[in-house]
Amino acid sequence: MHHDHDHDLGLAHDLSRLQQQALQRRGALRWLLGAGAAGLAGGSALCLSGCGGGGSEAGSSTSSSSGSSSSSGGSSSSGGTTTTSGCSVVPEETAGPYPGDGSNTSNGSIANALALTGIVRSDIRSSIAGATGTATGVPLQVIIELVNTNASCADLSGYAIYLWHCDALGRYSMYSSGVTGENYLRGVQSTGTDGTAVFQTIYPGCYAGRVPHMHFEIYRSANTATNWNNKLRTSQLCFPSDVNTAVYATSGYGNSAANNNAISLSSDGIFSDGYSTQLCTVTGSVSAGYVATLRVGISA
Repeated sequence: MHHDHDHDLGLAHDLSRLQQQALQRRGALRWLLGAGAAGLAGGSALCLSGCGGGGSEAGSSTSSSSGSSSSSGGSSSSGGTTTTSGCSVVPEETAGPYPGDGSNTSNGSIANALALTGIVRSDIRSSIAGATGTATGVPLQVIIELVNTNASCADLSGYAIYLWHCDALGRYSMYSSGVTGENYLRGVQSTGTDGTAVFQTIYPGCYAGRVPHMHFEIYRSANTATNWNNKLRTSQLCFPSDVNTAVYATSGYGNSAANNNAISLSSDGIFSDGYSTQLCTVTGSVSAGYVATLRVGISA
């Protein structure tokens, strides 16, 4: 069983310790081919869940699907997503200490990115509402397909997904030292008629004690995605190990390579009990950027 208690007990604690590929909107390939690393990453700097370069052939094309990760846990034999004939409810997971959804405070004030003007957006790389910072890193498009496990995996349109993650140095905007005034790498998107919500972001780094990951919350609509009290579900997604290795062989990710080498999905505090419905299918390369897709089931 997945644990609902908080494995992300704070950055200092961490530092010491996405079957059916999701439907990509027609713009996804166009984004990947047209934008490329230069247009999307603003150069060679990299960012997200916090790790550092050094590893394998970063410039080579990497196509990773469910089950490709060498660090697959024993409880998860089929890898990334559920079978094409069915879907499962995504596990409930901790939001961690840096949700920015109004459930806790930072610097003595309620931290709620969901209340910010402009939070409903696809490109989450830059800060909004007066903040000006931009997180740089290997371009990543995240496509989450939301489906109803009670209706033959039918696509759920009109729902909303709040996605957040940390930058290349492992810092979470609004909370971590140096970026408390920023709110980048946080955003809300409504699901379209195909059930998908699409985010333009950067590949996460890897900080000590956790595998590279992203957090997300599901809401009934964008209108209700204003406070954590309205959320329907909270979960996390992860990535294939070969893609992690390729990304962290580049510059700009601090200690990500070493941190990533020290942990696996089977030893991670969140994913060690199974991650078959949480492992993204990833295509692309460091030079062109990546597309990560995940089919997420809820009981609607």
